[in-house]
Amino acid sequence: MALRMYDLIKKKRDGGMLSTEEIRAFVAGYTAGEIPDYQASALLMAIYFRGMDVRETTDLTLAVRDSGAILDLSHICSLRVDKHSTGGVGDKTSIAVAPIVASLGLKVAKMSGRGLGHTGGTVDKLESIAGFRTDLTTEEFEKAVAATGIAIIGQTATLAPADKKLYALRDVTATVDSMPLIAASIMGKKLAANDDCIVLDVKTGSGSFMKSLEDSRTLARLMVDIGKRAGKKMCALTTDMDAPLGRAVGNSLEVIEAIDTLRGEGPEDFRALTVALATEMLALAGMGDRDTCREMVNEAISSGRALRKLAEMVRIQGGDPAFIADTSRFPRAPYQREIFAPTSGYITHMNTEELGEVSLMLGAGRNTVDDVIDMSAGFVLDKKTGETVVAGDRIATLYTSREESLDEAERRFLAATTVGSLPPEPRPLIFDRIE
Repeated sequence: MALRMYDLIKKKRDGGMLSTEEIRAFVAGYTAGEIPDYQASALLMAIYFRGMDVRETTDLTLAVRDSGAILDLSHICSLRVDKHSTGGVGDKTSIAVAPIVASLGLKVAKMSGRGLGHTGGTVDKLESIAGFRTDLTTEEFEKAVAATGIAIIGQTATLAPADKKLYALRDVTATVDSMPLIAASIMGKKLAANDDCIVLDVKTGSGSFMKSLEDSRTLARLMVDIGKRAGKKMCALTTDMDAPLGRAVGNSLEVIEAIDTLRGEGPEDFRALTVALATEMLALAGMGDRDTCREMVNEAISSGRALRKLAEMVRIQGGDPAFIADTSRFPRAPYQREIFAPTSGYITHMNTEELGEVSLMLGAGRNTVDDVIDMSAGFVLDKKTGETVVAGDRIATLYTSREESLDEAERRFLAATTVGSLPPEPRPLIFDRIE
């Protein structure tokens, strides 16, 4: 019997469970343009209110995965590893983690997205390196991975096309923040990329999509379960995004900070998370227990091996490796504004989502897919949550090519930063490890 969308909508509206066949027929039909937007919207809203169990969510994820090509690099390597972050302000971990892991012998063939809104994309950040190509053909991608063990490119249109179409519909129907729909979107793309071992970094706090730790844990558990059901080795860390990660926010500024970290420098929180994620990737791939893998990661940094691997990746993808050796080559903003503490005390909270909006205002992100990013725009923090300030201390510097944005950006930055007389309760960088 032919699929009747009316029946699927009614079943889910009334709290029923969709069968595997019904879910696959819906995704295939909508991707092919056979199901109208108004019926797909109705089903998404029913899912939003009624939810899906793990089986249904896994079926939806696999249907998204199977809506296009599935990457096969088995002729190049028998084991591939990847990490995925749910995103946040200042999150540039892939730029540091991927070369660490590749320098230790694992293959990292990574497809990353572009930024939209205040959350920057890894692809955008890497394009601040002169000449760096993220649009490699499949053949070029395979050659790069075979030659150096690492490549980072943009998501191809042939992988999980259902996700792009469904997300566009969710975006205009207020159904984005649905746990099963979020999980299916993320994991559908990850499974289409077909890595063997996947480490998830699920953010929580004011600068993340998931504001509460409970929701972040739920999403992490759900995605780990989906990945395992699909035959992948999985683990997830729930990590803090109640303050920007590191001190640099903005494309070239973040790449510079990642390079500094691979030199053994860089902010303590960013280095710690980089080491933790790389350790999990190595351990998941069977390179040793976590203590052994952590030692390997630290050695890859201290010896310069990871930094050399980053330069190799840049070179083979058409970029200028001199940028890695000399970060003064990165684009510099023509205008800057120092921001000073209005009172003395402790920084008790940073509204990190609002700080992300400040970076967007300065030109570091895009409101629409057609917006052009200012690679030099963003800000660098001198002070973060929990640190002491004296009135008049510099707490940040804003960078932009939009001089007219500086006054409003400064006002919003200060409004998003709370200074109090007592230190805040410290928050851990990593809350949980889920496997």
